[in-house]
Amino acid sequence: MHLTEPPLQRIQFYLTAPYDCSYLPGRNARSQVATPTHLIDGSAYGALICAGFRRSGQFTYRPHCEQCQACVPVRVEVDKFVPNRTQRRCLRRNQSLSARFFPLDFSDAHYALYRAYLGSRHAGGGMDKDGPEQYTQFLLSSNVETVMVEFRDGDTLVMVSVIDQVENGLSAVYTFFDPARAQDSLGVYGVLWQIELARRLELPHLYLGYWIAESRKMAYKKQYPPLEGLIDGQWQELDA
Repeated sequence: MHLTEPPLQRIQFYLTAPYDCSYLPGRNARSQVATPTHLIDGSAYGALICAGFRRSGQFTYRPHCEQCQACVPVRVEVDKFVPNRTQRRCLRRNQSLSARFFPLDFSDAHYALYRAYLGSRHAGGGMDKDGPEQYTQFLLSSNVETVMVEFRDGDTLVMVSVIDQVENGLSAVYTFFDPARAQDSLGVYGVLWQIELARRLELPHLYLGYWIAESRKMAYKKQYPPLEGLIDGQWQELDA
């Protein structure tokens, strides 16, 4: 899709100044940003996500680095995905969890879990200092169809996922979970659960953001084949 076609005709795009790359140390990054935010509704965002964009709160962007194409937008082909042996064990291990859908609203319990997750998994990265206002801007501010899904083991909150729905799929915005339950592979379970949700909704794709082969934090996304990547403007299946 060209960025001048409907429903993007009124959207404008600008490049940010260079900044330190969050994933590849020693490199600079730039982003292409879509504005104004109030025009990026579900229809426009659906077109943008197909063009490799992603959102963080009201901020809709895609990497635009002149000397680097390491960030590859990726999506799972839902109908073709078959969990491997390790993923099937993860599903069995977490089969007792219950899931409930919530609108985007502030919850003290969700925020406390978010802070615990960041403090354990991303200490020193800046986000671990997020207060309620930053949390709200990041996860509770959306112009598109977005839900929070709460996972509990009995009465105990163990994980929260924020998920967007667009015309041709779901987009995994962010998931955070109890770091004390690392042995349960809750992050893997969250992706598997969202793939199954997309299948039940008869949506063809689950968008997982960007895959970066050189980044350990992002390399895990190749564990959900067949995975399509947006390369040279075309969605194509990536090698396993």
